[in-house]
Amino acid sequence: MTIIRTAEQLGSALRAARKHLSLTQPQLALAAGVGVRFIVDLEAGKPTLRLENVLRVIDALGGEVQLTGLPSGADGNHDEADQHGA
Repeated sequence: MTIIRTAEQLGSALRAARKHLSLTQPQLALAAGVGVRFIVDLEAGKPTLRLENVLRVIDALGGEVQLTGLPSGADGNHDEADQHGA
């Protein structure tokens, strides 16, 4: 598991994963359904990228996001009101 605390660390980790899988940036962009420019910006650590697309890239690389150190419910699920801040 890789600990990520900055956009730059995330970009570096995703670049390393892409290279480990022998994928080019255009190949990863196609697999994730995003543009090549998005991959370039993500790997460069741009902090203002769309989270939905970041998650698509992580999924295309075979990864997942896990949060640790945060309080959570007993079963990890929240009802609809909790998800919308109500």
